[in-house]
Amino acid sequence: MKVALVHDWLTGTRGGEKVLRELARLFPGAPLFTLFHFPGSVPPEVEAREVRTTWLQRVVSPRRDYRSLLPVYFLACERWDLSGFDLVLSTSHCVAKAAKRGPRAFHLCYCHTPVRYLHDQFDDYLRGRGTLARGAARLVRAPLRARDVATVPRVDAFLANSENVRERIARLYGRTSRVVPAPVDDRFYTPAPRERRGLLVVSALAPYKRVDDALAASARLGLPLTVAGFGPEERRLRALAGANVTFAGSPSDEELRELYRSAELVLMPGEEDFGIVPLEAQACATPVVALGKGGALETILDGVTGVLYPSPGPEPLAKAIDLARGTRFDGERLVANAARFSEAAFRTRFLDAAREALFAAGRSDLADGLPRAEP
Repeated sequence: MKVALVHDWLTGTRGGEKVLRELARLFPGAPLFTLFHFPGSVPPEVEAREVRTTWLQRVVSPRRDYRSLLPVYFLACERWDLSGFDLVLSTSHCVAKAAKRGPRAFHLCYCHTPVRYLHDQFDDYLRGRGTLARGAARLVRAPLRARDVATVPRVDAFLANSENVRERIARLYGRTSRVVPAPVDDRFYTPAPRERRGLLVVSALAPYKRVDDALAASARLGLPLTVAGFGPEERRLRALAGANVTFAGSPSDEELRELYRSAELVLMPGEEDFGIVPLEAQACATPVVALGKGGALETILDGVTGVLYPSPGPEPLAKAIDLARGTRFDGERLVANAARFSEAAFRTRFLDAAREALFAAGRSDLADGLPRAEP
């Protein structure tokens, strides 16, 4: 059975790339199709793969905001040649789900979210943008949203990374899906005795992440804040930051683990589809303060492994930080909650869901060719 992996783009290691790493481990011979790739930006298991990019590879650069090229992404993805493959596995938050399979192939899409910036979170993505940028985005939104929905039939079966995303797939795409939560490496992210001090945000620096809420809340409370991540908002956030804020850039896995272990609290001020950061933090026995919407409702136990607050903004976040600092959390409960989402559990759930989808479609020939999950 010939398997192809499809991923939107390879520019850094976030939750989506950690899902892709697990699929690369399950299907070691599968080539990887993507719009563009910044070498050295993703896990070794992915970097070692045969990566097939599009003409966008000659256009994009880590030094520019590649998201501004969104209008041409749907054109570029048509260049993926998947005609020789039996099973296409896409991991998609943008156009990977638009991959065209061959006539006898099956396309299974692991959906991180329907395209946020074309649907529910359009306004959040425009936070802090100028009038011209907002106007241009509104002009292209409707045709791109229509194109996004028009490619949905190319997917034979959907998997969702959370109940939150399952509901959005049903509402926006009119399709059912089975939930397979994203994995956390709880063998690597583990507790260790450290002096805990200050607050930590680990996030792409994009408008909808609301990192500016964390800057304002930490300043109001007079607490040190470390921000780990990169993205188009970095310049604006640095201009807003006070002397209490340290920008840590893109830490290595080992450096990130140390940041989790030494933080008093990890903050997640934006609404996430699922969110791997809260689970990595909990695996390190670090409580999380998060906006009580989206995926946080599925990964954080309010009052047990963190604090959820009801509405976005610096003031509600500051109140939640105060509450969390006054709460006695049990580190073992935090670690146990993260363990529910282990990599081994992901592999088992993914393969079970894939077999179910293939058998339901009458493709037992492909279902029988799937690997068996190993501990």
